[in-house]
Amino acid sequence: MIALVALAVPSLIGIEKIVVFLIMLSILIVLHEGGHFLVARLNRVRVNDFAVGMGPTLLKWTSPRSGTNYRLNLFPIGGYCAMQGEDGKTSEAEQQREFRAVDPARTYVEPDNFQAKTPLRRLAIVVAGPVANFLLALALFFGAAVLFGVPSDEAAPQIAELTPNLPAQAVGLQVGDTIVRVGDTTITNGNMLVALIHGSAGKRLHLVYVRDGVQHAVDVTAVLHKDPISGKMVGVIGFVPRAVFKPVGFIPALGVAWDEFSGSIGQQAGGLIALVSHPAANAGQLHGIVGIAQVAGTVQDFGWAPYLSLAAAISISLGIFNLLPVPALDGGRAAFIVVEMLRGHPVDPEKEAYVHLGGFAVLIALILMVSYRDIARIVSGQGAF
Repeated sequence: MIALVALAVPSLIGIEKIVVFLIMLSILIVLHEGGHFLVARLNRVRVNDFAVGMGPTLLKWTSPRSGTNYRLNLFPIGGYCAMQGEDGKTSEAEQQREFRAVDPARTYVEPDNFQAKTPLRRLAIVVAGPVANFLLALALFFGAAVLFGVPSDEAAPQIAELTPNLPAQAVGLQVGDTIVRVGDTTITNGNMLVALIHGSAGKRLHLVYVRDGVQHAVDVTAVLHKDPISGKMVGVIGFVPRAVFKPVGFIPALGVAWDEFSGSIGQQAGGLIALVSHPAANAGQLHGIVGIAQVAGTVQDFGWAPYLSLAAAISISLGIFNLLPVPALDGGRAAFIVVEMLRGHPVDPEKEAYVHLGGFAVLIALILMVSYRDIARIVSGQGAF
């Protein structure tokens, strides 16, 4: 299976697209860690290390003012923010108990220790990462609207995506091909092309298209298919035309960004609720890192505006996922800090350890299941969506 996946992924989305996706994902993760870093420093918590990438350190600079080691690591995937008082091994409650045993007042021995801060300050530092993801998503939606515009009602007569097992793919049409004529009709826009094909079910069409500046021609027969928008049976050959974007001003872009942000939050939260309430019916819609990478590769063919919007949606997913009250995630740590605030003292470390162990096992099982589904889709040729 591993050999098949290694061959299948590059052929589906291209090595360069994988690299772009990993860079995008790393930026989202590093900025998540940047949220922790910023709020930690605002609360006078010492940050021992702030790293971009994982693995062995290639470059390191130590700030003479704060003592933070800024690292550039070998593998440019993700990053981390290591604060004083976090050992990454024991539980939140265990670290609190050990710190209080040394410094009952939690102020004199190490005032810049994360564990020396009040529960409210520690909670703010923990949730700062997901909050940074949400703010980044808003900025990405806004940037996409200002720099590239928003989708209009028009379309270009260029192929943005091919539908598997339909005539366009069968006759050799490719993403990026521009259809300039159908029979004796010159095509001037995508809407005109779609309307012509929709009305040609069962008819053989002579298409003239341009690929890399060279004209080609091919005959293709439109098949009857249900239009997902109108619900009517229409003729199709199996492609999605490239969207045309119209420019928007600064103020309208703010409204567009907020609408897309709130819509994505609602959609993803609704999907999460549906997964919890009806897991059997909705588990198949989950995508792990492999499936998301394949979707990202497809969206890259649509242009930078959709890709920035996808990056924003992934940033929102990271924020929501990290806020889940699951051990090993920011939400799990936050949950125990909230319990500490309500009780006036930390949860018993042994009890917290049991919760962490069970939650971590469930989390790993879910990740493995989703990744297996993604790999199975690619190997079977079904694609990511």
